[in-house]
Amino acid sequence: MAPPTGTTGTQLGRREWAFAFALVTSLFFTWGFAYGLLDVLNAHFQTVFGISKLQSTLLQLAYFGAYFVWAPFAGVFMRRVGYKKGIHIGLGLYSIGAVFFWPSAKYESYGGFVGSTFVIGCGLSTLEVAANSYISVLGTPQYAAARLNFSQGFQGIASFAGPLIASRWFFTGANATSLGTVQWVYLAVAGLGIVLNILFFFCNLPEITEDALAEEIDEVGITDGQGPFWKQYRCIFGFVAQTAYVGAQVTIASFAVNFLVDQGVGIDQSKASQLFSFCQVTFTVGRFLGVLMLNFIDPALLLAFYGFCCSLFCLLVSQLPGYSAVACLFCLFFFESICYPCIFTLGTKNLGVHTKRGSGLIVMGVGGGAWYPSAQGALADATNTRHSYLVPVSGYIAMTIYAVGLVVDQSRKNGFSFRNRDELTDNLKHTSDDVSPTESLPGDVKGRSSSEKKVFSDELVGVA
Repeated sequence: MAPPTGTTGTQLGRREWAFAFALVTSLFFTWGFAYGLLDVLNAHFQTVFGISKLQSTLLQLAYFGAYFVWAPFAGVFMRRVGYKKGIHIGLGLYSIGAVFFWPSAKYESYGGFVGSTFVIGCGLSTLEVAANSYISVLGTPQYAAARLNFSQGFQGIASFAGPLIASRWFFTGANATSLGTVQWVYLAVAGLGIVLNILFFFCNLPEITEDALAEEIDEVGITDGQGPFWKQYRCIFGFVAQTAYVGAQVTIASFAVNFLVDQGVGIDQSKASQLFSFCQVTFTVGRFLGVLMLNFIDPALLLAFYGFCCSLFCLLVSQLPGYSAVACLFCLFFFESICYPCIFTLGTKNLGVHTKRGSGLIVMGVGGGAWYPSAQGALADATNTRHSYLVPVSGYIAMTIYAVGLVVDQSRKNGFSFRNRDELTDNLKHTSDDVSPTESLPGDVKGRSSSEKKVFSDELVGVA
């Protein structure tokens, strides 16, 4: 049998694997910082420009609308030119959008901020298609959710760094009613994007190809990715779940500062921004704890439980007064932690030749963040911020239905399992029952010495 075109994550040496993992993980900090600043700017622009809560959500519409419009093209682009060139394009768009925050702040143009945010969103959606997909396939499918949660934990670190910077510089003294510091922060963001682009240019990033991924799963008897793309129902329903979840997550964060101020317990805007950063800390801690749990617990099962908790605590936030609601908000951020990475890895699992296109579709689901804040903003203007938190409950319920459906489907096909299972190894063992040990190994491993075959087996089981 001819060797597959390209390589897979399980075929990389440990040093090569660790280098690629660390390099791509650095990208998660980049868009986490931009996202963290976005939510605080939402409240700040209400003060500076004198706009309503609904009008302020144009930032979210531009940022997440870019994902909806651009992500599918990014997936198609990366199928043709590979992950590395896709990362260069994404970082370039990210830096260009950040640079244009300077004239927008200087001339106090809210429309300019909205347009610049759209360009940043296009860049970040490209990076998400590349980085999320690359980390997911950089090793065995068993630990894909754990790997992506770990990498996205650094996005969480950057997400609470943004509000901390905002609480120190945006909302204090004369800066509370001006845009002077905003332009300097985004020039630094543009500089970060340029530096990362240069680093990626000089670094050797192993290209993981769809053909190699398809052959890897075919040779152990996994047929999930066979057939046309429109029949990959796990991915298509994953897009629906991701759209609903991200819409709920984004609108929760978008009105967090307003919610905390409106509770009537003496929280001003600066303190609310600090509390919001602590919510992001809670989110990040939950994500790293999720890494540990996902090594042992089935991702679909854990997602179903977390989805139920998100639905419950969001409902309590909308109904309870004062500090009780604030405590429930912190709990909600904790249970949101693993949801996005789990939906992504479950939706793109075993797609084979459809991996990059499927990644583009799931990232397109981030576009749900474009319209949920507008719906909540309209309800907040009509009633109050607390009751407007009924809107995101629907998103968490939709995500929970998707997770429960996966658990049922997995149980029907392979029996119910609480533990996380390695499908590649399990199927390899089942195949070896009917054929000789040499025939059961993937094509590129046949003919190797016994020690080389053992190295492959160790990588297949141990790379997480």
